[in-house]
Amino acid sequence: MSSLKRPAFTRFWIGETATVLAYQMLVVAVGWQTYDLTQSALALGLIGLFHFSTQFTLLLPAGHFADRHDRRRIALGAQLVQLAVAAVYTGANLSGTMSTAFIYGGSLFIGAAQAFQNPSIRSMLPTLVERRELPQCIAWSGATRKMAVIAGPALGGLIYLAGPAYVYGTAAVFFVIAGMLLVSVKMPHAVRPHEPATLKTLFGGISYIRSNPVVLGAISLDLFATLLGGATALLPIYARDILATGPSGLGVLRAAPAIGAIVVSAVLVRAPLSRHVGRVMFTCVAVFGVGTVVFGLSSSFALSVTALGVLGAADMISVVIRTSLIQLETPDHMRGRVSSVNSMFTSTSNQLGQFESGVVAALVGTVPSVVIGGVGTLIVAAVWMKLFPALYQRDQMTSVQ
Repeated sequence: MSSLKRPAFTRFWIGETATVLAYQMLVVAVGWQTYDLTQSALALGLIGLFHFSTQFTLLLPAGHFADRHDRRRIALGAQLVQLAVAAVYTGANLSGTMSTAFIYGGSLFIGAAQAFQNPSIRSMLPTLVERRELPQCIAWSGATRKMAVIAGPALGGLIYLAGPAYVYGTAAVFFVIAGMLLVSVKMPHAVRPHEPATLKTLFGGISYIRSNPVVLGAISLDLFATLLGGATALLPIYARDILATGPSGLGVLRAAPAIGAIVVSAVLVRAPLSRHVGRVMFTCVAVFGVGTVVFGLSSSFALSVTALGVLGAADMISVVIRTSLIQLETPDHMRGRVSSVNSMFTSTSNQLGQFESGVVAALVGTVPSVVIGGVGTLIVAAVWMKLFPALYQRDQMTSVQ
């Protein structure tokens, strides 16, 4: 694929991978140190609350900003904010003054940085490659992000043995690398409007999504499938009580979906989907639901790992198709706002999906909770085929120019 050899795309995906790696290292160190300081599960929950609330609040303004200004500079600014947080954490640990106040305050700033980072980086990619090569590039980018998601916590945990300051310092270095690479990406010149922010422009992404059935169907399908298929939130229970594998087994279970996603991403880079993409996407959502049911009912560690790997692979194919369609259906001057709405739904569905799984598990049991989620995903796929026939019947990624 020629795009993989282009300097602009190479700098982009390496920079994106570096920022994901840095963020994952930061998260694992913050979580571990917070529990060391407080011995409180509530304190861990508050970190997520501060992070999520800030990110959710700023996503719409961030999308508007990404459509009005240089996206590279916005991405650089996000890296600098996260770099500053990592530097403060490093200094506080070296001076022996680290406290939960620093952690909570840093979580607010990290959430704000992530809010501006996501739409700016997501809307950069379609301008760097040919339209026909975008699905392959998304698959490649997705694979490297998944590898960073796996490697970041592992590397952070290993470095943490030497002390939390070393993890934060290493994360800071990766944020520097990410910022330098992203700001140096050569992008085609684009004249961006500079009209003031109004309610109409801020909610422009939502209006556009509502008017486009392909985009609306893709985003809403992701929202409800993720909301119902939150089995990973219950992996600790499966590892300890159902599969009896302990912490090491939990690590394998957590890694299985990502490994499945990486494998299928490598295949999609070499053999991109070209026909019947709508039907393939819905099939993969159904496979995700079946994989969830199989995992929920399994009492075999090998079968459980296989089911998680399969659902991770199916999810990655679906993600590549959904993301490609959303980006290709959206004009460049709207991509920041549409990406911010998509990020808002993704964040919400992930958080609420974990909550839903926990609540249902508490009411009816762990296994029924996972099985209900998988069956619910299958029902959503069937209903969405009827509600969004244009999405189901979509043949090629690039049929809309």
